[in-house]
Amino acid sequence: MVVVLISQVFFKMNRTVKIEDQSTPSVYDSSVDPSILQDLKEIASMIESGANTSEVSKIYKAMRLTMKIRRKLKVSILSTLLNYALGPVSEVHAQLASYLRQDKDDTQVDVEMSETEAHSTHLVPELEIYCYLLVLIFLIDQKKYNEAKACSSESIVRLKNMNNITADALPSKLYFYYSLSYELAGNLAEIRGNLLALYQTATVRHNKLSQETLLNLLLRNYLHYNLYDQAEKFRSKAHCVDALSNQQFCRYLLYQGKIKTIQLEYTEAKYSLLQAVQKSPVIAVGFQIQCNKWAIIVQLLLGEIPERTVFTQKRMEKALRPYFELTNAVRVGDVELFRTVAEKFSSTFSQDRTSNLIVRLKHNVIRTGLRNISASYSRISLADIAMKLNLDSETPVDDAETIVAKAIRDGAIDATLDHANRWLVSKATGDVYSTNEPQIAFNSRIAFCLNMHNEAVRALRFPQNLRNKQSVAT
Repeated sequence: MVVVLISQVFFKMNRTVKIEDQSTPSVYDSSVDPSILQDLKEIASMIESGANTSEVSKIYKAMRLTMKIRRKLKVSILSTLLNYALGPVSEVHAQLASYLRQDKDDTQVDVEMSETEAHSTHLVPELEIYCYLLVLIFLIDQKKYNEAKACSSESIVRLKNMNNITADALPSKLYFYYSLSYELAGNLAEIRGNLLALYQTATVRHNKLSQETLLNLLLRNYLHYNLYDQAEKFRSKAHCVDALSNQQFCRYLLYQGKIKTIQLEYTEAKYSLLQAVQKSPVIAVGFQIQCNKWAIIVQLLLGEIPERTVFTQKRMEKALRPYFELTNAVRVGDVELFRTVAEKFSSTFSQDRTSNLIVRLKHNVIRTGLRNISASYSRISLADIAMKLNLDSETPVDDAETIVAKAIRDGAIDATLDHANRWLVSKATGDVYSTNEPQIAFNSRIAFCLNMHNEAVRALRFPQNLRNKQSVAT
């Protein structure tokens, strides 16, 4: 009887403990809607702890948590956080508070901080930069671009006077939103010189993540104003570092692919763009769409036809629809259809900045149509070729003769041109497997797979400094 009573008492105690554990869940538990202000306080404490103990991983974690709650920020929450982190009498607090104006729909947070709860410890530079970054992100999300420009400029001036930043994640994020605020305001050219100076400073201080970020920002700045030659000169002379951020490396591959495409280096451009698509995160749909658009154009300029699965990817079908119809026109070799598609989606191509590349494709369409004609007819007159290609010039026969002669010289078609009778005489089609084309295609695929394997192995290696610390510790 005593044993039964004891067991019942222990069962009730265990049940009570479980109920108490469930009533006080963690702040970051996904089943609960935590207080945004409390989250920001914990992030601020995490940044301060990481700065004091030189634990970079804490600062990186704090940045990831900030990006998750950025859409829930309000003026009242940020004002309370600034009082908590900076103190109400500091100079930085006064600057940042001037950008936070109480909205009509924004209710004041019912939080009264006591003197013991307020942040009274020595302010670390990382926490000050984080407050600047938080306010800047909020202003950009609220589409207050002029105020974001002013705030970002003040933060960069403040950052230049700080040499003891523990992690490079905070300055790199600040540089990104600094450039974004000016781009959204339409004044991106104003900060080009400042970005070059910041890149030089980051190179001298060996801040690798800031170097990667500033390199991409400068390339984006040049490409925004179609300064492709200057972008290539800067890219070729920039100090190359090992990729620390996969996102920054993907952006670099995209910009490199765009530059190579404009400079007619289609093979290298195709490699860079396809690498950017494969390395980019799955959730970055907009980035993948942009890479795929340029990759499709480059493949068409190389005389290749992209696979149909590229156009049927999830959440990309609508965006890639104009390029699908364009690919179909190039594949068929119909000049009239190509002209119709180019006019139909001219606004889309102009917005994507691929209009000049579409103009280059007309020659490929004519060559594809000529290849189809050569494979279909053993002998055909130049007048019929001009009619089938829909050449709308004043002398279509003479133009057709020039196009056919150039195609024969370049090896696009295996035929002979009879100038006297104005005929195109096609030769018998040979077996493609008796040529070196299958070997070349197989070799390119092997090289691509080996390169991907080498990059995967390289990504698994630990940094050299970490191995040295582990060896000393053991």
